[in-house]
Amino acid sequence: MQTTLPISLKSGAIQILEWFGEFGIFCSRMFRAGLSSKYQIKELIRQMDEVGSKSLPVVALAGAAIGVVMSMQLRDSLIRFGAKSMLPAVIILSILKETAPIITALVVSGRVAAGIGAELGSMKVTEQIDALEASAVDPFRFLVITRVVACVLMIPLLTLFAACFGILAGWFANNLVEPLSIRLFLVDGFKQVEYSDFLAPVLKTCVFGFIVGAIGCFQGMKAKGGAEGVGRYTTSAVVLSALFVILADVVLVRLLIILCD
Repeated sequence: MQTTLPISLKSGAIQILEWFGEFGIFCSRMFRAGLSSKYQIKELIRQMDEVGSKSLPVVALAGAAIGVVMSMQLRDSLIRFGAKSMLPAVIILSILKETAPIITALVVSGRVAAGIGAELGSMKVTEQIDALEASAVDPFRFLVITRVVACVLMIPLLTLFAACFGILAGWFANNLVEPLSIRLFLVDGFKQVEYSDFLAPVLKTCVFGFIVGAIGCFQGMKAKGGAEGVGRYTTSAVVLSALFVILADVVLVRLLIILCD
C-alpha cells in the first residue's frame, strides 16, 4: 500500500526548500557585492555603533546575570563532590567557552535582527530599495554588506564584554558567601585557561554575527504586504536568527573541538 504525505506537509517542505534556495541566492549576491565593491565606511561605522554600543547595556546585564546564577548553582554542586576549589576555573571556563557566546548571540539577535528586519522591511514596502536600484546604487553594497560586516565585527567584542561582566558577577556572588579577593579568584580561574579557549569562542561568534546580520537583512528585503507584512517578517527574522544560532552552536562545538584540540 503506497502512502502519500499530507498536502500541508508537502507544501511546508516546499516552502522550507524555497526559503533555503532564496537565502542561498541572497548570500551569493551578498558575497559578490562584498568582493567587487568598496565598503561604505561611514555607513559601516554607523551600523557598528548601532550593533555594538547600543547593545552593550543589555549584553552586560545578561552576562552579569549568568555569572551570578552560575556561581550560585555551581558552588553547591562542587561542594557536593568535594571540588569547591575548582569553582573559579569552572565559572571562567564555562563563561568563556559557551555561555557568553551563545547568550550574547541570542540577546543581539533579538535586538539587532529585529531592528535590521524592520528598517529594511519598511524601505522595501515603501519602494525606497527600488529607488536605490533605479539610481544605480547597489542595495547590497549600501544596505546589506555594512550591516552584516558590523554584526561580524561587533558580536565578538560584545561577547568579550559579556564574559568580563559574567566573571566579575560570578566573583561577586561567590564573595558574598565566602570572601575571596578578586586577584586570587582570577589567578585560580585562569590557570586552567588555554589559548584555544579564547580562539574557539571568537570563531563561533563571528559565525553567529553573520547569521544574525544575513537573516535580518534577508527577511527585511523580502518584506511585503504593508505594515502588517513588515511586522511579520521582522518577527520571523528574530525567530530564524535565534534558531540558526542555536543550530550553528551545536555544529560548531563539535567542529571546534576537533580543530582546536
